[in-house]
Amino acid sequence: MMISGVVVTETVFNIPGLGRLVVDAVLSRDYPLIQAIILLTAGTYVLINLIIDLSYAVTDPRIRYQ
Repeated sequence: MMISGVVVTETVFNIPGLGRLVVDAVLSRDYPLIQAIILLTAGTYVLINLIIDLSYAVTDPRIRYQ
């Protein structure tokens, strides 16, 4: 969903970026590039969620990980 949102936004506003790169890679069947973009997006998503979950213990004293 995140990648498709980026593709739509970049297409509407004509901004070159990862969305355009994904579309070009799919059209040219560049599978290693598609895999790298998906891996990068998923890794970033997991890392941000991990940071947010760990910050809950710091900001909210009612939550403590044991």
